Amino acid sequence: MARAFSEFKYMTFDVVGTLIDFEGGITTCLAGIAAETGVSIDGEAALALYRQARYMPDAGLFPDDLVRVYMVIAPQLGLPADEKFGVRLRDSAGVWKGFPDSAAALADLAKSHKLIAMTNARRWALDHFEKQLGSPFFATFTADDTGTEKPDPAFFQKVFDFVASRGDSKDDILHVAQSQHHDMGISRALGLTNCWIERRHAQRGYGGTIEPE
Repeated sequence: MARAFSEFKYMTFDVVGTLIDFEGGITTCLAGIAAETGVSIDGEAALALYRQARYMPDAGLFPDDLVRVYMVIAPQLGLPADEKFGVRLRDSAGVWKGFPDSAAALADLAKSHKLIAMTNARRWALDHFEKQLGSPFFATFTADDTGTEKPDPAFFQKVFDFVASRGDSKDDILHVAQSQHHDMGISRALGLTNCWIERRHAQRGYGGTIEPE
């Protein structure tokens, strides 16, 4: 039976891909590098290559890992395999924009619910993202804080423990996210009520997000 929205005390949000347009940020940066070096690239093709490279066994924490990712995908895109461009891609996370509806929606939701950010990004990146989003969060959890990344249940457990310390439980949480792989599947398995935000409704494929199993 569906629960009323007002019954939830907390709303937990994935950030990158749900609130922050990382695909737009990545393709904009790569397009800039391409223009600078006299190359033309296809954005969707670049995202597909990014997705493959990002989830290799030797992947590091995000977005620091974008330096490595760039060095993997650059030759396939015809871009120079120069680490300085990988550093530029990593640092571009500091200027990635929120989706047009993100900040206003979060400000409105914060009037009635405690908002919690749950991101696989590192703390330094979330600091930038929060500013883009208007600093709406009651609490934030990053890969640095949890020592792991979603969809690891241990990431969610850190949030459950925080909520429990306030006398509440996971039943008081509505989880909001875009990624089926990182968020939706595991949150359902853990018994959370969730809300799917489909950011690629007008596009085919999974873009830069790993496909669900």
